[in-house]
Amino acid sequence: MHDQDSTVDYAALKEKIRAAGRQLGFAAIGVARADPGDAVAGLHAWLAEGCHGQMDYMARHAELRAHPEQLQPGTITVISAALDYLPHDKIIDDPGQAAISRYAQGRDYHKIIRSRLQKLADAIAAEIGPFGYRVFSDSAPVMEVEFASQAGLGWRGKHTLLLSKQGSWRFLGEIYTDLPLVPDEPVASHCGSCTACIDACPTGAIVAPYKVDARRCISYLSIELDGPIPEELRPLLGNRIYGCDDCQLCCPWNRFAQIGDPEFTPRHKLDSASLLELFAWTEQQFNDRLAGNPIRRIGHERWLRNIAVALGNGPAGEAVQEALHHRLDHPSAVVREHVAWALARLESQATPTHI
Repeated sequence: MHDQDSTVDYAALKEKIRAAGRQLGFAAIGVARADPGDAVAGLHAWLAEGCHGQMDYMARHAELRAHPEQLQPGTITVISAALDYLPHDKIIDDPGQAAISRYAQGRDYHKIIRSRLQKLADAIAAEIGPFGYRVFSDSAPVMEVEFASQAGLGWRGKHTLLLSKQGSWRFLGEIYTDLPLVPDEPVASHCGSCTACIDACPTGAIVAPYKVDARRCISYLSIELDGPIPEELRPLLGNRIYGCDDCQLCCPWNRFAQIGDPEFTPRHKLDSASLLELFAWTEQQFNDRLAGNPIRRIGHERWLRNIAVALGNGPAGEAVQEALHHRLDHPSAVVREHVAWALARLESQATPTHI
């Protein structure tokens, strides 16, 4: 714990933390009180409606989200940090190409952000001596967007992501700490009457402004969901095999986004590979090539499941049919089912209907 009776100039310290954060490559650093306030009631209502789907941990750790001091004893302040990740400005509009969420095309952000936040904490300790803290990046039950908006890093967009005048292609990370830093002022929302993100969502998952039903969200369906993807939603996934960026691609504020940190430069052609190339990866190749990438955590089975759906949604062709037939006897019942669905879908497209 930090001795708060010491002669530390906390206003000056906050500016030093901001400067050190900039040197570490963060786009913005802000400070909030460790109190999520009204957002807790919103979280409970969202959970009560079942909008979290299979993400049981959301309900299990709701109290930890509401009470930061239970996660890190002594916490009174949250230092919130944003890191730009936009890897490129390309738009994927070829149905035979794999659409992978931009955040997942390069290195795993969890480790990068936690490592930089640790360096920031080390810089603070070098300035004032030991203090109580813990660093996070999407790695524990933390109300990231709420604290980032309280800390003045932006506002919650209608798609529920943090949005700022520099766009939304940003990762968030936090330091929970016992330092009594003065909180920053929140910024006003600048979404106005715009509904671009709501209108653009392929599955209608943004069921109301500021409310996403995860059970319809392509990011949830392709990453979090275990087992079969609901059949009625499969055609809506298009060629998206890991996540979905549609609600960000259409946002007017993202016209002002900067190309992000080089750590997130695409690897293994994840920004340009065809569905067939990726469908051919063995489990060993999947694990080796995606080491240090967030995609690896879904495992080879879900990877094949997602690509099978995308192939079923794309143009039919001999190579596609052959690749799908090759996976028809896959050990996983889930993979076999999605492959069979894809083949049936392609056949129904190829068969002319006579009236």
